[in-house]
Amino acid sequence: MSCCAPGAELALAVCDPHTANEEVLLASRIVGDGVRQTDLSVPGIHCGGCIQKVEAALGALHGVENARVNLSTKRVAVRWQADKPPAPFIETLNKIGYDAHLHDAGADETDETLKELIRALAVAGFAASNIMLLSVSIWSGAEPSIRNMFHWISALIACPALIYSGRVFFSSAWRAVRHGQTNMDVPISIGVLLAFGMSLYETLHHEAHAYFDAAISLLFVLLIGRTLDHMMRERARTAVRGLARLSARGALVVQDDGTRAYLPVNEIQPDMRILLTAGERVPVDARVETGQSEIDCALLSGESLPQPVSPGVMLSAGTLNLTGPLTVVATAAANDSILAEMVRMMEAAESGRSVYRRIADRASRLYAPAVHLTALLTFIGWMIVEGNLHSAATSAISVLIITCPCALGLAVPIVQVVAARRLFESGVMVKDGGALERLAEVDTVIFDKTGTLTMDRLRLINRKAVDPAALAIAASIAAHSRHPYSRALAAAGRDDAITPVTLNDVSERPGAGLQATVGTTTYRLGRANWALADAAEQSSAGGVVLSENGQRRAAFCFDSDLRPDVRNAVHAIFNQGCRVEIMSGDRDEPVRYLASDLGLPYRAGVSPADKTKHIVDLTEAGQRVLMVGDGLNDTPALVAAHASMAPATAADVGRNAADLVFLHDSLLAVPQAIAVARNARQLVRQNIILSIGYNAIAVPIAILGHVVPLVAAVAMSASSLLVIANALRLHGLSSRKEPRAGAPAFSSEVLAVEKVR
Repeated sequence: MSCCAPGAELALAVCDPHTANEEVLLASRIVGDGVRQTDLSVPGIHCGGCIQKVEAALGALHGVENARVNLSTKRVAVRWQADKPPAPFIETLNKIGYDAHLHDAGADETDETLKELIRALAVAGFAASNIMLLSVSIWSGAEPSIRNMFHWISALIACPALIYSGRVFFSSAWRAVRHGQTNMDVPISIGVLLAFGMSLYETLHHEAHAYFDAAISLLFVLLIGRTLDHMMRERARTAVRGLARLSARGALVVQDDGTRAYLPVNEIQPDMRILLTAGERVPVDARVETGQSEIDCALLSGESLPQPVSPGVMLSAGTLNLTGPLTVVATAAANDSILAEMVRMMEAAESGRSVYRRIADRASRLYAPAVHLTALLTFIGWMIVEGNLHSAATSAISVLIITCPCALGLAVPIVQVVAARRLFESGVMVKDGGALERLAEVDTVIFDKTGTLTMDRLRLINRKAVDPAALAIAASIAAHSRHPYSRALAAAGRDDAITPVTLNDVSERPGAGLQATVGTTTYRLGRANWALADAAEQSSAGGVVLSENGQRRAAFCFDSDLRPDVRNAVHAIFNQGCRVEIMSGDRDEPVRYLASDLGLPYRAGVSPADKTKHIVDLTEAGQRVLMVGDGLNDTPALVAAHASMAPATAADVGRNAADLVFLHDSLLAVPQAIAVARNARQLVRQNIILSIGYNAIAVPIAILGHVVPLVAAVAMSASSLLVIANALRLHGLSSRKEPRAGAPAFSSEVLAVEKVR
């Protein structure tokens, strides 16, 4: 890998031991009693074997307590004893063939690996299609002279394609071999090079068959798999970066001499005074010193309604100041904020996903070495029996080609493609092919409330109890504000076609409400303790009130609309054998009301850390959790769960972190996705059995010398077509088993309601 990658200047600096210690200490952080953590970027990690080698090499260093690889982010978290000097982390990785550098969280990295894979894929696809056209002419009975010319043209096309596209595998294989290691790219490289070399030999000797098409087509198929795998894993990196971007880049800080200076967020220290205007995000954890406003706290609590703040209230980094200017005092540095902790929780939970290897990957790690050992033994055996180099090489290459893991490699991806199309037709987008395997295993479904079971808009629920004249005044006042309560009141007025009231002197008080006059009458719409003059009424009234000269005129109650088909969706999930519960950061009362209505156990007032802990506890108890949520506060839980879903209306970070996103309002997307995933799992298992069964029959025939490479290539293609045809059956299976809108609703009395604490 090039040392020009972001952070490479750090890697260069660690060549000097003294500088290395300083760089590692600066880049590390305290994570426990006497324990430091250093994050390393290792771009060359791409498979389970890489994880094992990297963790074993770093774990063996003096002072290192543990090393954990995050395959998606290609990062290694090394925890070491703070009372000891840093071990040579980067040099150790270099010795086993992996370029590494200290991770720079502020670097805006571009995905050069994906660009390289796409370019290699395009070249291989172009070459394979053109060589295949020439091969069709040869198979159709071309004259020897024409056939030989086509072989040479095929060689001229294949050679540069092999050099350019094959380097993705060749460079990785060479690094492993050079350091006395092996990986999955080693047998791949051997098979492709032997097929090309044998074809070139046949062409030089004017033989009837050459196998350039098999060599380049094999390369093309392998590159498709590698590219798709890389793109899927990049999703997790996007989610983490998206959450990190919620932090402000800087803030206006009041200096000791009274002057103001804009400082980057990393330079803000505890006890600094910060000026925060309306519309700005809180840069670090802080305490309000002066001012009143309302804060959007959905990041932490999931509460969709803005929360009033006044002097003394604590604010968390990443929350949004909505209505008024504030002066706040920093209580923590940016790296110690709750937002930074959420990023670290996401990365830690994402690292846990690396244990879920795809079925084909697990089989291939055992399968590929055996195949190439068989090819080698075939070559040696035929040399002993006949002593003919050409015949022995032909039989060995036939074994390599006929046992090529194309069918095994397609067994999972082709089902994922068909499943993704089926889900797309149902309004569900699949972001991670590996999620289908995990989704099929879930036995517990946890729903967030606001924005998931309910829609993300408020509605007035006591409209019939409100005097129409009072509603007309309130709706007219509310039209002057963008507050969620105001929008709901204004919408209620429009729905009832109420004639607007002419108002004078409309003003908004941040964190309290709106005030207006009609003639000599003063109206206030907002919090009871501000709108009402009588203290007894203030304590008894809740929610939003309309006052007339300090006396209560009307009170308004709001709630969120349930998503369509909520009851049918929960009923269908129960029928699939899954346990269902609600876990929300909202207040206890609305969550309890909804849980009682649906007949589900619930948890209310749960923080992001507690959500993640609950999911981890369930996982350790042997359950497989599907988390369905939409808020920023749900993001760590989405990543920690066995599988995750989010609605299209979710926050950007939530959508990026989720494995699947459903586009329609209906919650039936959840049981539909589970049904498709379980059918896909069934077909994946069938495909793997078919591909292994094919090899069990084909390998002995090839070993006995009854198959030439051309027939081997045809048989290999036939096995691939077989698994593709089987995967196409998914559409019919899913159509019969998916739940539909209008399924019989269940009675809430059937299910026991339990409050989980």
